[in-house]
Amino acid sequence: MFANKLSIVCSLLLLTGLSGCEKEYDLPSQPIDSYTKIYMPQAVTNPAVYELSIADTAQYLTYSASFGGQDYPGSDIPVTFVVSNELIDSFNLANGTSYAALPEKSYVFSTASAIIPAGKLSTGPLSIGVTTDGNMDMLTDYLLPISIGKAGEKVNDKLRTTFFKVRAQPDLNNYPPYDRSGWSIVDFSSQEANGEGANNGRAVFVLDDNTATFWHTQWQGASPAPPHHITVDMGEVKTVHGLYFTARQSADNGKPRDVQIQLSTDNSTWITAREFTLANTKELQYQFLKSFTEARYVKMIVLNTYSSTVTHLADLKVF
Repeated sequence: MFANKLSIVCSLLLLTGLSGCEKEYDLPSQPIDSYTKIYMPQAVTNPAVYELSIADTAQYLTYSASFGGQDYPGSDIPVTFVVSNELIDSFNLANGTSYAALPEKSYVFSTASAIIPAGKLSTGPLSIGVTTDGNMDMLTDYLLPISIGKAGEKVNDKLRTTFFKVRAQPDLNNYPPYDRSGWSIVDFSSQEANGEGANNGRAVFVLDDNTATFWHTQWQGASPAPPHHITVDMGEVKTVHGLYFTARQSADNGKPRDVQIQLSTDNSTWITAREFTLANTKELQYQFLKSFTEARYVKMIVLNTYSSTVTHLADLKVF
């Protein structure tokens, strides 16, 4: 008897559920066409970052247009592309940057129009050739905005423009350090000639290929504040591409932080080659100059140090 009652209850519940399924609901219309838009996939991760080598042959930036929608396009969709340098100011304002436009002489923008074929979702990859050597400053970030100009479908305005951030970066392997035989220290702001012992503290120790020794600015009797400097005579004019720095191999405060490099051919007339910030580390560090420069004399000026007024340096190389 109990089983029969249970069967009847279950049947009633099932019928109630089925009758509920017969109800009709009015869903809002789905404007599928509003979801069909053309966009640049490279714009998803703006800016698109390219670090190019120094070369007199072209290297390439890749761009394209894609179709986004419920289905594949039923016919060819023409797309045009334009350089939009007028957008750089608004990009810089929005991102707190100060990028300049990529120099026109450095790139060839040859494919300004393309087709998304019927049944396909993309134009396929297109390219802009960039020649860095002699056409742009090294170690400088430039912007090249490429936008969809016109298209045979609506364009997703948020993904209409790709901002290519381009930098010409030298390859360190191409610039070994110079032999320092015959080099000398011709000037320094101060040195600790006594307090660090007989084989430490003096400026000459930055040239001895021994990271256990170091130049230290004066601290015994007086302790001059920054800026500190040291000047190296390479004995002849060389092309200076950059410098290597090795800090004193200790945890002491005073490692160089903000540094300026000046160059001269005669130890009289100087040019400022670059300013930069070194890391607070004992590891070998290097810095390229903004442009490769002929010089005989190299002056390292320590503008600020880490947590001290004195400074010290174990090794200084030029490449």
